[in-house]
Amino acid sequence: MSRKENELKKQQSIMEEKGIIYLDNVTKSYSTGSPAINGITLNIYKGEFVFVVGDSGSGKSTLIRLLLRELTATTGNVYVMGQDLAKLKHRKIPKFRRNLGVVFQDFRLLNDRNVYENVAFAQRIVETPARMIRRNVPAMLATVGLAGKYKAKTTQLSGGEQQRVALARALVNNPSILLADEPTGNLDPHNSWEIMGLLEEINERGTTVVVVTHNREIVNAMKKRVVAMKKGVIVSDMEEGVYNDDDEED
Repeated sequence: MSRKENELKKQQSIMEEKGIIYLDNVTKSYSTGSPAINGITLNIYKGEFVFVVGDSGSGKSTLIRLLLRELTATTGNVYVMGQDLAKLKHRKIPKFRRNLGVVFQDFRLLNDRNVYENVAFAQRIVETPARMIRRNVPAMLATVGLAGKYKAKTTQLSGGEQQRVALARALVNNPSILLADEPTGNLDPHNSWEIMGLLEEINERGTTVVVVTHNREIVNAMKKRVVAMKKGVIVSDMEEGVYNDDDEED
């Protein structure tokens, strides 16, 4: 067996045993202050839907940045899809991120382009053939309920519609994992529930979904796994969990 085959087998073994996301006693310290993340161990398995909750400064954003390989752990190991991210060479980071879909609170759309081009952009980055882009983009826009908006500029859309475009862009490359950082933070309750419904549908199709949120109502109603963080540590991890008062800042 070649070295490459051995590495792939090792990655597959980690995914099956430890999870598609696995943090092993991870600490992340910055130059000043206490650690943003302090010795956490976390397993998220393929196909799970997980909420990560906690007050500002609890470490949630640092966790997302570690999973995206924007940061590396100070100590411990971060594995995503079986890969040890500390060993991931810088030139291979873009290829690694192709398997991750990311949705942010502030949408991060290309406002000089229309809806179709925003979603197609994600496909062009990974060098998808033009004929497949012409097929994939309309199909994904239909999935998120924007089939009739493909020519619209993003600035002409409501907040809920802009978040749908961001979701379509995150999903068009069929990622194994979707990371959503406060995806309903700028939306009204109606649009928030519609976005969460779409995330649940995507999860039911097999994508692992991790949602960072402060939205107590959504967390309590959806009865998914809830990982609560406070001051850089995981304070609870519950199946069919809720957003407890203890998860808020003292």
